[in-house]
Amino acid sequence: MGMTVTVQLSRSVPTKVDAVAVPVATEGAVPRSLGLSRAALEKSGFDGSVGQTLVVPSSTGPTQIAVGIGKPGSLSTTVLRNAAAAVVRAIGKRTSIATPLADLAGVDATKAAQAVVEGTLLAAYRFAGIKKEPNTNTLKQVTLVVGEARTNGARIGSDRGQATAAAAYLARDLANTPAGYMAAHHIAEKAVEVGKASGLTVEVFDRDQLAEMGCGGMLGVNAGSTEPPRMVRLTYTPRNPVGHLAMVGKGVMFDSGGLSLKPSDGMLTMKMDMSGAAAVLSSMSTLKALRCKAKVTGYLMCTDNMTGGAATKLGDVLTFRNGKTAEIQNTDAEGRLVLADGLSLAVEDKPDAIVDIATLTGACMVALGTKLAGVIGNDQPFIEKVKAAAAATDERIWQLPLEDAYRKLLESNVADMRNIGGPHGGAITASLFLSEFVGDVPWAHLDIAGPMSVDADDGWLSKGATGFGTRLLIDLALSFKG
Repeated sequence: MGMTVTVQLSRSVPTKVDAVAVPVATEGAVPRSLGLSRAALEKSGFDGSVGQTLVVPSSTGPTQIAVGIGKPGSLSTTVLRNAAAAVVRAIGKRTSIATPLADLAGVDATKAAQAVVEGTLLAAYRFAGIKKEPNTNTLKQVTLVVGEARTNGARIGSDRGQATAAAAYLARDLANTPAGYMAAHHIAEKAVEVGKASGLTVEVFDRDQLAEMGCGGMLGVNAGSTEPPRMVRLTYTPRNPVGHLAMVGKGVMFDSGGLSLKPSDGMLTMKMDMSGAAAVLSSMSTLKALRCKAKVTGYLMCTDNMTGGAATKLGDVLTFRNGKTAEIQNTDAEGRLVLADGLSLAVEDKPDAIVDIATLTGACMVALGTKLAGVIGNDQPFIEKVKAAAAATDERIWQLPLEDAYRKLLESNVADMRNIGGPHGGAITASLFLSEFVGDVPWAHLDIAGPMSVDADDGWLSKGATGFGTRLLIDLALSFKG
């Protein structure tokens, strides 16, 4: 686990690197260092589209890698992040690269360097795996080539990029780890370790404490498991905080569906059903280093959802921390049950806003596919802040409505509500369920079921868990004001 790539800055291209990235736009002059004309590039099928690459070997120096940056004047952090990732995909087993991508005019030096470092490091990620010979990435050193005028800004951006990428690495590692090695007590132990290293106050609550606290959602989901649950509360408190943000993460360490059992294929990625909790923990690990000015409280709601003899049955009624009750009509709609207790606890801390993040519904994935997460909430100004953080980090989201007309679909004859709302609009009815636990606190819900993982390397996303939401939450926290 952890990062193995060193990032440094230089004002000129070093001679002792294996490869040099050469940015090429779709129009205009081709950098002389590449040694190829526009016609020669086009003959090789290279036209400068964003992320397109062409490897140009050299017998006398580093390999040159042409990387497309799109139309002149269209440069952005998204373009830079994608171009940097494409270079990593193109270098093969080479161990060191230099890139002037962060020195291109059109993007602030700090933002440019952060995007380039993120794209490079996130694409280089490899999960070690449970292997005699662990997976490793071959890239060991990255040099950002920037001119003197941009050096200070690039250094700040590079440091930020390394911090955010390290957080995403942690989130990916946690979610990629098999459930037998990452039960609720394991992630709680990791949270204590991370908190100690990151200046966070960490409190861990076990099953007996959760019972005393009235967290019936957590206990109901955990009832069929031999692994005890854990709720972890993390607190970051700067001097003179400018506001208080609460984050609640779904941490279902493995989801069998409970008695509403999933098919076998549906369980293959369910070790990643704790990706929300992983994102909260990982994002909070950076707040002190990045000098976040807001107070942030994180809640990791961690348990697995199994089928043991004591498992919650269909028709059972659970009572949550805030006193509301729910009739369980599908035990595979469990994420909202653990989040209900987490949101209730977060409200008691009187934050200025709450964001929850969860691999919550297949319905959201059906609606938005695997590239986008859904966002739903009760406060449009706060949702706009979440959307701005998503745009800044290229962790893309799309707003869905919190449609009150669908609330009647949750009605129950025996409890305040039921935990499912019928066959249609599942992402919305799940959000309506969650809204019962936030009161009038500004709140946004991120449903990351779609983008939680990828089946193959794709730009800066590496095969397996994506760590989606980690950098979004960091950006949100750093810009948050009450």
